[in-house]
Amino acid sequence: MALGAGAAWRLPHLPAGGCLPLLLLLLLLLCGQLGGGQKKKENLLAEKVEQLMEWSSRRSVIRMNGDKFRRFVKAPPRNYSVIVMFTALQPQRQCSVCRQANEEYQVLANSWRYSSAFSNKLFFTIVDYDEGADVFQQLNMNSAPTFMHFPPKGKPKRADTFDLQRIGFAAEQLAKWIADRTDVHIRVFRPPNYSGTIALALLVSLVGGLLYLRRNNLEFIYNKTGWAMAALSYIHGSSQAQFVAESHIILLLNAAITMGMVLLNEAATSKGDVGKRRIICLVGLGLVVFFFSFLLSIFRSKYHGYPYSFLIK
Repeated sequence: MALGAGAAWRLPHLPAGGCLPLLLLLLLLLCGQLGGGQKKKENLLAEKVEQLMEWSSRRSVIRMNGDKFRRFVKAPPRNYSVIVMFTALQPQRQCSVCRQANEEYQVLANSWRYSSAFSNKLFFTIVDYDEGADVFQQLNMNSAPTFMHFPPKGKPKRADTFDLQRIGFAAEQLAKWIADRTDVHIRVFRPPNYSGTIALALLVSLVGGLLYLRRNNLEFIYNKTGWAMAALSYIHGSSQAQFVAESHIILLLNAAITMGMVLLNEAATSKGDVGKRRIICLVGLGLVVFFFSFLLSIFRSKYHGYPYSFLIK
């Protein structure tokens, strides 16, 4: 029916209370849609976490290509943190630093995987350039290795990129950075390094074997006169004179002590493997102690009456 000029359009008359059921129906439909979307997100998140946990049970560091990276690291929903190492481990890339950093990264990931605090709040992953070049392009990344933290919510910030050039890539330093970004504290456990012990055992075995084979010709070891003559041949007995060979011996002793101090400083300041640093420290300490004792014994023999000695009299 057409409306006449100047006529106003009015709502059709509804019975009293007729709007209330309609509004309730609309609210129920809206809540159902919201609840269904929330349920879908929860199911998707549960699937992602379950898949990551399954991969972590097989390998501490999860290898990812472009598709896996976008699905499990970039795309929401997430309630977990992801540490990603961007690297280039293929031999043709000739990245020796990548291999060294990967060893430290594996130590850290294994320490987390086999610790009592392990949970689904943190995962370690790796993206190799030859398996995910599109990821490098997406992030405008042109160098490797690079460590990044992807938080549960939001985009990574500047502090979520590890400052490898300034700090180094030791597992302990990475663990400290992760604790600052995620509040997850990882105690680094390194596999025991028996290389120094094995080398020392081989040396002792070799010397012992030679002494055993020559056991009938070892009289020279017990010949005190021979040792005294050898010492007197190169070290002058007076503090007022010095042989030419004695100058060379003192020079070599001081060089050995200096080398020991250099090794001690290297062990204290370097950021390499803890096992290697421990061996370097022991070698440096041994050089300083032994050769300083030797030097002090020579000084004592020249300055008769000098009361002090150390290890060697």
